[in-house]
Amino acid sequence: MPDTKVLPKEERKAAKRTARKKAAPKAERTYERGSKKPKVKKASRGQSKR
Repeated sequence: MPDTKVLPKEERKAAKRTARKKAAPKAERTYERGSKKPKVKKASRGQSKR
């Protein structure tokens, strides 16, 4: 992708869009979406402190 810091907004959008169209398509996922996200433990479900 070209350096877009010096371009005005509309030209920047156009440059990025053409770069996206030229890029090779990504391969399909071999894993479930979101399965690699860090898991967060749920807080204890008891009586509230106050």
